[in-house]
Amino acid sequence: MIGTLAIVGFAAITLISFIFFAGRRMIAIAAGAAAFLSSGALLQAEPLFGFLSPTQNQRAALQYAPTDDATSEPQMVPRLQRQVVSYVTGEAPGTVIIDTPHTVLYFVVGNNKAIRYGIGVGRQGFTWSGVQQVVRKTEWPDWYPPPEMIARQPYLPRMVAGGPGNPLGARAMYLGGTEYRIHGTNDPTTIGKQVSSGCIRLTNADVEDLYGRVHIGAKVIVLPMQQSRMAQTHQAKSTLTVTHASRPLNL
Repeated sequence: MIGTLAIVGFAAITLISFIFFAGRRMIAIAAGAAAFLSSGALLQAEPLFGFLSPTQNQRAALQYAPTDDATSEPQMVPRLQRQVVSYVTGEAPGTVIIDTPHTVLYFVVGNNKAIRYGIGVGRQGFTWSGVQQVVRKTEWPDWYPPPEMIARQPYLPRMVAGGPGNPLGARAMYLGGTEYRIHGTNDPTTIGKQVSSGCIRLTNADVEDLYGRVHIGAKVIVLPMQQSRMAQTHQAKSTLTVTHASRPLNL
């Protein structure tokens, strides 16, 4: 009996000693951490774009940082939502027609049908028109601002790697030998607006859909601001019937 009590007493003393010394160690660690934090010895984060001044770096970081949920996109107004519409055209299936003034893009599927996407286009002074071909396609492309853009906005980064924070978004289709692209965006609120330097932007979800349909060599027709195809909504139909104000196909 005495032996059992001795063993129990020894175990209790050992446990108390362990708790005591462990508690002292935890207190010491906590005190050290507090002293480290209060000393201001934390390492400063590297700037996002090292070649920029602090003010320019902050501006660029805010502009190109991904959102909290990079996959979420606000609800588009009905006119800008991806949908199949009636579209009378003499162009072959697979042709892309960009209605600049109405900020929509049509992908011709044939039988007087097209898939319509909402887009963002060039701001005033940066719109263009003509016919090009898709010469290259890239998933999650890197972005290299052209020299002309850097001259206008010298605070821009010289390169942004592909990803959710990249201004080109999830996909890019390059047009001829120009600097213009059809691409995604990390700011879907710009769809339906004239905001770019000439490129055509879609939401990431829409550009991924279009990317899967468009082939290398596809014809791309960009209509000028003063000409467009007027869409008329028929209440009795679930799709839109699109008629030509003119047929500006030979641009």
